[in-house]
Amino acid sequence: MLDSIEVARLLDILGNRNRRRIIELLRQKPCFVTEISDRLVLSPKAVIEHLQMMEREEILSFRLDERRRKYYYLANDISIILDLRRQENIMLVPVTDQLTRFRRSLRKLNKMVSAREDVAANLRHLEADIDRQIREILENGNGILQSEKEADLIIALTHYPLGIEDLHDLTGIPVDELKPELERLMENRIVEKSGSVYRIQGIYAE
Repeated sequence: MLDSIEVARLLDILGNRNRRRIIELLRQKPCFVTEISDRLVLSPKAVIEHLQMMEREEILSFRLDERRRKYYYLANDISIILDLRRQENIMLVPVTDQLTRFRRSLRKLNKMVSAREDVAANLRHLEADIDRQIREILENGNGILQSEKEADLIIALTHYPLGIEDLHDLTGIPVDELKPELERLMENRIVEKSGSVYRIQGIYAE
């Protein structure tokens, strides 16, 4: 049984819509960071921050695959039961006004569901296009990229400029192996460093 402080902390976590979306996604299957980022249209950095928070609270855990990518899954699912208690002396809304509001809410929900279906269809097409583009990048990278790790780094950095720790979380490549891989990519003028983050040369608008 959770105490009131633990319940309040969980409610704070679930109060964020994107964290709820991540939990719903992980209820379906374990996912790695890039997959969550693509499915929910969130930046990898934001996804990592949400995952780390929920990992600290032991809601999530992860396992490493053969490429040392972190696959996150629900370690402890959350079920919240609300106790609704009737309040006395509440002024009732006239039935006609209540029915009007009810119908208005139904129309609004209908529009939202239709919009969500359109977005979901577009996302499915976009995910297929992204998969094809990744395959094309890997094919065109033959002779340019020297290892599978370099390919993983390139794919990660096409999403957003990222720092060493974020690249480690995203790819599963140990930090001590990341630096030489990034150095080679910079020598080949594929990657550049800007402050503490790395990014692909020439693809970001100034």
